[in-house]
Amino acid sequence: MAYIAPIHRPSSVRHTIRANVFSADEESLVLAKANRLEIWRLADGLLSVAHSQAIYGTITILQRLRPKDRDTDLLFVGTDRLEHFTLEWNHETSQLDTRTMFRDPGEHHMRDSQSQDKCIVDPTGKYMALHLWEGLLTIFRLGVRKNTALELERMNQVRLSELFIKASTFLYTETGHPKVAFLYSSRADADDSKLATYRLTSDDRNTVASSFDPVKDREVDVDIDDPGSAMLIPVRKVEEEVKRHNVRNVEAAKAHIGGLIVVGETRLLYIDEVTKSTVQSALKEASIFVAWAEYDVTHYFLADDYGILHLLTILTDGVVVTGMDVSPIGTTSRASGLVYLGDNILFVASHYGDSQLFRLDLLSAVPTLQPLQVLPNIGPISDFAVMDMGNRENDSPGNVYSSGQARIVTGSGAHKDGSLRSVRSGVGLEDIGILADLDHTQGLFSVRSHGSRQVDTLVVSFLTETRIFKFDKTGEVEEVESFSGMAFDHRTIIATNLPNGQLLQVTTAAAMIIELESGVVIASWRPEAGRFITNASANEARLLISVEGTTLVSLSIHDDLEVVRQKQIDEKDQLACIHVAPQLSDVGVVGFWSSGTVSLINLSTLEPIHGESLRRTADDASIPRDLVLAQVLPSNVSGPTLFIALEDGHVVTFNIGKDMTMSGVKRVILGTREARFHLLPKGNGIYNILATTEHPSLIYGSEGRIIYSAVTAEDATCICPFDAEAFPNAIVLATDSQIKISKIDTTRQTHVRPLPMGEMVRRIAYSPSEKVFGLGCIKRELNRGEEIIESSFKLVDEVIFDRVGKEFPLKSAGHTELVEAVIRAELPDSYGNLVERFIVGTSYLPDPDAGSNTYIRGRILVFGIDSERNPYIILNHELKGACRCLAIMDGKIVAALTKTVVISQYEETSTTTAQLTRIVSYRPSTYPVDLTINGNIIAVADLTKSISLVEFMPGKDGESPKLVEVARHYQSAWATAVCHVEDESWLEADSQGNLMVLRRNPKGVTLEDQRRLEITSEMNLGEQVNKIRKISVETSPGAMIVPKAFLGTVEGGIYMFGTIATHAQDLLLRFQAKLANTIKTAGDIEFKTYRSFRNKEREGDGPFRFLDGELLERFLDVDEATQTEICRGLGPSVEDMRNMVEELRRMH
Repeated sequence: MAYIAPIHRPSSVRHTIRANVFSADEESLVLAKANRLEIWRLADGLLSVAHSQAIYGTITILQRLRPKDRDTDLLFVGTDRLEHFTLEWNHETSQLDTRTMFRDPGEHHMRDSQSQDKCIVDPTGKYMALHLWEGLLTIFRLGVRKNTALELERMNQVRLSELFIKASTFLYTETGHPKVAFLYSSRADADDSKLATYRLTSDDRNTVASSFDPVKDREVDVDIDDPGSAMLIPVRKVEEEVKRHNVRNVEAAKAHIGGLIVVGETRLLYIDEVTKSTVQSALKEASIFVAWAEYDVTHYFLADDYGILHLLTILTDGVVVTGMDVSPIGTTSRASGLVYLGDNILFVASHYGDSQLFRLDLLSAVPTLQPLQVLPNIGPISDFAVMDMGNRENDSPGNVYSSGQARIVTGSGAHKDGSLRSVRSGVGLEDIGILADLDHTQGLFSVRSHGSRQVDTLVVSFLTETRIFKFDKTGEVEEVESFSGMAFDHRTIIATNLPNGQLLQVTTAAAMIIELESGVVIASWRPEAGRFITNASANEARLLISVEGTTLVSLSIHDDLEVVRQKQIDEKDQLACIHVAPQLSDVGVVGFWSSGTVSLINLSTLEPIHGESLRRTADDASIPRDLVLAQVLPSNVSGPTLFIALEDGHVVTFNIGKDMTMSGVKRVILGTREARFHLLPKGNGIYNILATTEHPSLIYGSEGRIIYSAVTAEDATCICPFDAEAFPNAIVLATDSQIKISKIDTTRQTHVRPLPMGEMVRRIAYSPSEKVFGLGCIKRELNRGEEIIESSFKLVDEVIFDRVGKEFPLKSAGHTELVEAVIRAELPDSYGNLVERFIVGTSYLPDPDAGSNTYIRGRILVFGIDSERNPYIILNHELKGACRCLAIMDGKIVAALTKTVVISQYEETSTTTAQLTRIVSYRPSTYPVDLTINGNIIAVADLTKSISLVEFMPGKDGESPKLVEVARHYQSAWATAVCHVEDESWLEADSQGNLMVLRRNPKGVTLEDQRRLEITSEMNLGEQVNKIRKISVETSPGAMIVPKAFLGTVEGGIYMFGTIATHAQDLLLRFQAKLANTIKTAGDIEFKTYRSFRNKEREGDGPFRFLDGELLERFLDVDEATQTEICRGLGPSVEDMRNMVEELRRMH
């Protein structure tokens, strides 16, 4: 059984409109992202999410309708499965309610519309036309009576003679009768454009749909001179001083404002809706326009395919149109939609890059764009790499991504919007400023000066001295030479304010209580002559000191550091670490070197209350190095928790009971060296803990659980809270070279770090030894009207996340070369040593001018990395077929060419030369699109024929090696990606968004059983998967889900795929079924319909042995009564199911 859950939700915006959703006075921006509707508010020049709602279906249509006598809009939504419905905002529930829904199933003989699903609405918002099938138009209108005003009524489904429609729109009319215009081609392969307009209705009351007879009903029939025309813009009418009348001499009539603009690649055509007069204007430069938005009646925004925003101006003499002009304004992402929000603010929705919000200045001599906001988009994901998979939780089911120890780096966007995106789950740090460049900081402490209500002083401890920095109310900082009598000549171990206006400072030489106002040392304690303090910890009542690890001293702060108790420790088992609980006045914790034990002690007697050994086996050498006993979860949920940092990077936790018993031991790996704990007060007696190691983590409580989340501060060594007036809720962070002030998030989020590339990152490979990403990039530029495409191979450093070295252009004389595949591998050099290499596969675009003599169709290139981190070429191997994908099998290069899969032996003959020798080949059904290898089995994903498994058999006894097909999936599927899951199971994705888990049965009874790949799980994801990357994650034996792979989609979604343990399968399947029957979404679409497998050959009844993690997690969003109803009959209690779902959610 299989499980899938989103790590990063789809971020690509396909559709966007402006609508009055909430009220008549507020216009909102509505976005469609894959299966989610988002409603955004605009305030103070910035957008914010007001509502987000999931839809059971991929959204293909988004429009607004205006019911009669209403001042708010209905949203009309259509999905890829032809489910259509209207939504209205419910102010009582703050949700979108479904008003009308219907389905247009079509017939088997119907062909899909060439322009995809299209919906147009007339300017009044009352009439709507759907173009879903070739040659068919479905017409609807809103009810005219008060009790049916919110209902959509189907008028008719009419036949169209215009089969190949490129664009359509309603026109603005004076008569009140809706009119529609079609821009179409005469044939599917015809290089022409024609325009036709019709009345939508045939009667005066607008109740009967027109028959759309091209002879009797067509009002305008025009051949468009520009065959590349693909856009129609309706132009509103304006009030004229003199009323126009129909004239007999139409040729002499002039075109007035109020008609239609046909936008082509080289020219514009304006047509007057009344007189049918035309005005034509040539463009200054040819372009391909993809989106438009109205600014006012004579100005329109046009976005082209190259990310240039233009302003179209209708030139007029009064109300007479004299011409049109198009001029560029600026550069944006390649737009999928434009929405003008008023007040000179324009929203650019994008599928290929980030969506953007701009402020316009059209009144200046040169119009400008000022960026206001960016809505990040990591789609489309062409390829991705997974890093840092070595750190895991040992004793609890989990996925390293959720803790932030794994980073997914994606090749995102297309063309000039291409970028590299680092996607990571964790707690973000925002640097406010750098305090100083200081090396080897040992400790940081924030204190208040005399008379200050907030922290205003930073104590910085070094190995042999202490330095102090004072801040004023504006954030200005000054280093001071003295501060209230504090000692500067030793390393400070503790510096903290006491409740009575005093300050406690503990250095390696002494412990002191200082009067802040006078700077007088009120009390002090020093160890015996020649000895020094190695560790100390304190709360408001007690100070616990370790002297050289052999003497433990408890001092009373209230009694001027009077010794309460002193105890000698056996030198064979010295103190490794000590800690005083901040909320337990008389309880401390000590850890020992030799025995590897930790004990809770009474600070009055220094006698142990309870102890535990941290060593699980006789040869275990675990040593505690740091301790914290604090309230991380609310007191009504749990008592204090003891955290122990071990020398090997483990963190061990115990629950501390009221009687000081230690229970519920858990172990987590945070790194390879000991962590250092830093307490961050959260309020109400609750603390967060920031653990610094090579992978820092924030430990905090959430939903009754302790969460470990990575922090984006890999180089942090010391941290302290710094809630100053100028820097509220900030922290001070020290690295090996500097001290800086930062703000920290309180909970885990997905953090995306972009690296703009200005070109499409087609392929990506990660080299752990070189610590670089190898990128195969494709750049597209427009030079004097000619499109130029170039490919290159370049490197990006993993740490600084920026380009390094020189790029290597992929050019071949007389050919346009495209990079198709990039992988990394350890291959033997000319001396036989394994070295890191990048392997690049390319293809040549067909050149019609070259003739049939050009038999070379691609290349395989092998690159090394020199000492200056520049790629240099070692092998240049020409191919007779395009190299679509590459893989490595036991040091051999496996290449999928246009019609062949080839295994070749790689051999380097010198430091800069190598040769590739073909060993064996296999011919797939049609065209290989992806490869994955497990042992000596190659899974070949075919363009139309699903996947086949091919086994490599080395030659024996003089026989030649062979590639033998051992199994095949016999159903047709347009495969896009394939990955090995486990044992004999494989995961396949196809172009229609389906996921299939296929299993080979090598022990089948018959040969046919052995050769057939059977489907064990399947569902429809609703997004096309471009790449699947296998991961290996250790989980506990009782884990319900085992993560197996990450998936990257065209819509910018990243998903985690896993398998389900046998003991949890029945419970989770029944749980999903009950959730699907209980939880309803907009449109009232059934879950099983949404997730059922679908392609042109068959459609399933629902997801088959596949769990949708997004649905399971919605259990936590419903009320207690609904949860109780869902859990009835399942077996486990509501609390058990909540805990289980929370565990699943924490996996990603």
